[in-house]
Amino acid sequence: MVLKTFGWSFAVTALGLVAAFLFGGWTAFGIVAILSILEISLSFDNAVVNAGILKKMNAFWQKIFLTIGILIAVFGMRLVFPVVIVAISAQLGPIEAVDLALSDKDRYQELVTDAHPAIAAFGGMFLLMIFLDFIFEDREIKWLAWLERPLAKLGKVDMLSVCIALIILLISAMTFATHAHQHGGAHVDKAETVLLAGIAGLVTYMIVGGLSGYFEDKLEEEEEHEHEEEEKAAREGKPKSAVALAGKAAFFMFLYLEVLDASFSFDGVIGAFAITNDIVLMALGLGIGAMYVRSLTVYLVRQGTLDDYVYLEHGAHYAIGALALILLVTIQYEINEIITGLIGVVLIGASFWSSVRRNKRIAAAEAQAGEKTEVSSGV
Repeated sequence: MVLKTFGWSFAVTALGLVAAFLFGGWTAFGIVAILSILEISLSFDNAVVNAGILKKMNAFWQKIFLTIGILIAVFGMRLVFPVVIVAISAQLGPIEAVDLALSDKDRYQELVTDAHPAIAAFGGMFLLMIFLDFIFEDREIKWLAWLERPLAKLGKVDMLSVCIALIILLISAMTFATHAHQHGGAHVDKAETVLLAGIAGLVTYMIVGGLSGYFEDKLEEEEEHEHEEEEKAAREGKPKSAVALAGKAAFFMFLYLEVLDASFSFDGVIGAFAITNDIVLMALGLGIGAMYVRSLTVYLVRQGTLDDYVYLEHGAHYAIGALALILLVTIQYEINEIITGLIGVVLIGASFWSSVRRNKRIAAAEAQAGEKTEVSSGV
């Protein structure tokens, strides 16, 4: 099971490390290894959240997520994205941006640093909406009941999460963005840029999330009707036709997953510049890490881990909320990537431990109930 799920990740790791060694010797080898570990530690919460969505998709779309999805994740977000943001911020053509990334790495890093406020605002707002929609939803299983129960009641107010997100964006634009961090330690006013990028992140979430949710609801309605259609088709001897709606639902879920992965990868891509400004080594290291995140997502789905450890999804969403706020704070202040990664690990670890304790309590209660039943039968 492990080899089947992580086989491609192991292969990519070997090829990536060999390519790094051939490219720049043992120094490059070490940099790529460090970047891989950085990406995995920063994106573990991403894997947990992805698993919650991916388990609703069939085996075909899970395979698409591991093949086409990983190409988008590695080449799109870890290689093309850093070049694109430089091209946009510096008003350069794509070819000029690539040439700059390969020939003048210091200038390239400066341009990426200058573009960070917009990146942080877009990614921060997208992730913040995921967190807010989660905590305002009334769920049967609650991890921090003292907090989640009153928040679920507040969530009955329409558009509350959007209002809170916009308020946080305004506060960020009027505080952090007025003294946004730039290369060389300088601070400039990026309030307008942060506002526009934040609104773009919010709109992206609403469009992609809305479409995926719409088709998911339609799919559930279709599945309820499907049993009747199967019986009718069997009686009439007609072949069962494929449900086109399922494809639409899966497609928009896939699209949602890719945007989600992109938002999660912002901190990894930006944080990678603290280790290297070589775009080749960056793509290799972050690409290897992205493969493991993808494989871990599928592993969690196939093992049913989220069903066994019910608080994991809660911990991952709290980590998302923390990451969203951290991204907004980094518009002005630098925060070490180790701190960002540790916050996510601690929250997910705590939710895992709580899940284990819950399972033990349930098992103990069932064993006690079984003993009482045996005693009653004996009497």
